[in-house]
Amino acid sequence: MFNKPIETWLAEYSESHQNKVNKFIHWICVPVIFWTLLALLWQLRLPQSSYLNLATVLIVYGLFFYAHLSLRLMLGMLIISALSIALILWHERAVTLPLWKTAITLFIVAWIGQFIGHKVEGKRPSFFKDLQFLLIGPAWLMSFIYRRLGIRLNK
Repeated sequence: MFNKPIETWLAEYSESHQNKVNKFIHWICVPVIFWTLLALLWQLRLPQSSYLNLATVLIVYGLFFYAHLSLRLMLGMLIISALSIALILWHERAVTLPLWKTAITLFIVAWIGQFIGHKVEGKRPSFFKDLQFLLIGPAWLMSFIYRRLGIRLNK
């Protein structure tokens, strides 16, 4: 699981994400998929708790994964996870459509977008090679943000 440095993961992920259209689609669809997955898992609460649910379990697992790759990456993903939870809580309070309906709809549309992007790219999605690439997609986007801000992933 932690046998590769973050630079190797990002380089391998980048191999199937060279086309500008595919990259653009990923900038939209990866965050949407991240949020919708958390939103769907948010509703699967563990007994006797309002905030302990499968989404928080996935977030803790993901942060553990990211921390082993880069503490700075983990901090960025912690912020993204917190913003995602805030959006989930807002949706539960402010939107009349049930959270699961919103999440399922956006999840399906975003995955269709992802596959369109890979059709344009002419390469299969990375997660067909290794499911861990599902966690690398958000990290790949975060690495672009960090680069633009002059933040290195490693010390």
